[in-house]
Amino acid sequence: MLRIPRTPAPARRPAVSSAPFSGLSPAPVWAHFASLCAIPRPSKHEAALRAHLAAWAAARGIGHRVDAAGNLILEKPATPGREDRPGVILQGHLDMVCQQNAGTSHDFHRDPIRPALADGWLVAEATTLGADNGIGVALALAVLGAQDLAHGPLEVLLTVDEEAGMGGAQGLAPGELAGRLMINLDTEDWGEFYLGCAGGLDALLDHPVAQVPWPDGHLPFRIVLDGLRGGHSGVDIHLERGNAIKLLVRVLRAAEEACGISVAAMAGGTARNAIPREAEALVAVAPGAAPSLAESIGRLEALFRQELAGTDDGVALRCLPGEAAASVCAPDGQRRLLAALHAAPNGVKRRSARVPGVVETSDNLGVLALADGRCRATFMVRSLVDSGSLALGREIADLFSLIGARVELAGAYPGWAPNPASKLLALAQDVYGREFGGTAAVKVIHAGLECGIIGAKHPGLDILSFGPDIRGAHAPGERVRVESVAQAWRLLTALLAAVPPAADWNRNA
Repeated sequence: MLRIPRTPAPARRPAVSSAPFSGLSPAPVWAHFASLCAIPRPSKHEAALRAHLAAWAAARGIGHRVDAAGNLILEKPATPGREDRPGVILQGHLDMVCQQNAGTSHDFHRDPIRPALADGWLVAEATTLGADNGIGVALALAVLGAQDLAHGPLEVLLTVDEEAGMGGAQGLAPGELAGRLMINLDTEDWGEFYLGCAGGLDALLDHPVAQVPWPDGHLPFRIVLDGLRGGHSGVDIHLERGNAIKLLVRVLRAAEEACGISVAAMAGGTARNAIPREAEALVAVAPGAAPSLAESIGRLEALFRQELAGTDDGVALRCLPGEAAASVCAPDGQRRLLAALHAAPNGVKRRSARVPGVVETSDNLGVLALADGRCRATFMVRSLVDSGSLALGREIADLFSLIGARVELAGAYPGWAPNPASKLLALAQDVYGREFGGTAAVKVIHAGLECGIIGAKHPGLDILSFGPDIRGAHAPGERVRVESVAQAWRLLTALLAAVPPAADWNRNA
């Protein structure tokens, strides 16, 4: 069975080969990213990286502090003659989503990320790369370390726990930052400026399921579903990729009707904000029904390949020998639970009428574990309209209440409302046109950024987000386009240099 991750052992720091980074430009950015690859940084386990960066800052005379939430805040004074500029905050998050392919012996609490270069992209083939948001962090650190850049007063806010609930941004004290402009470096499409994002919440299912002893004479089988692409539950949700948990529930529902299986355990997904790629179940089957189970599995695999053609061509479904457990779900409880999971919403709920081409509301059944008579699951709900995420969360809660299950709505965070009159956006467009020609697209993203949370605690903060091309975030094979990192660096440094004196900024407000 898929296992809940064990308690991590103390972190170690194996070296990361410098070969993939050799000759890449800008060298300081890639040097910082190499360090981030070397230091494990799952959500809620950023302490080693934070300590490393604090020591790096201290060695260079860069001011730094850690706030009550564990966020690292670094400060650099203006270059001489630019003390009158409004302060700029560069913002990113220290943690990364930890996903790996089945059969990959990688421990995200101990092992370094090992990237490779392929056709102009830096990629981690079997794991996530952590370019989300390691590249943004590296860009900000390179600005702090540079001696030849022109800029006003700088603050760098590196938050913790972004991927597991935005705990760092939620815990940031109001008024903690002095800057008036903020550049978030956590978006993934070069040539686009982001001016708004979805908010969201988690719907947490915790439900006891009555158990009965393993049926006498029944055979144990593992039903394994894998081979899906997965992806970011915000950025990729509109692609309609398969959700391994939802597909497995369909398999179990069909097998329940055709073969009378009893479910002993289920597990799928490892992160609430990643579309699940793998799921499996341990079931008990009467000996005479085993051929029917195998036939049903084969038929459903063919059906899933037809349904997911062009999006998840690698989907695979197998029935393997298993080991009998002490108990299985009682028939009534199993039937109700599988029916509720089958009916539970997942994917795109509504597309935005106000922002064409953008998903307004969605949810992702990201993690599920059924073991020892208890089912726990996490749905991540997102919406550009805060009331939309609350309504969908309540819909999920009301559905499961029909089988007597409890769903807690937790971790709500606000969306970032677009400000088309943003002066920072106007300045960034001027700089982009001068440096690259043309105009950057202005977008709203369905993924969650920390901008709305931070902005709510710093009224009047003018915020913009951009970044290099990153593909496959939150899934193995995540990659970043090398040339776009150099372009993002060029834009960032030119934009910092272009910020006018505060008097001029205020006069044009």
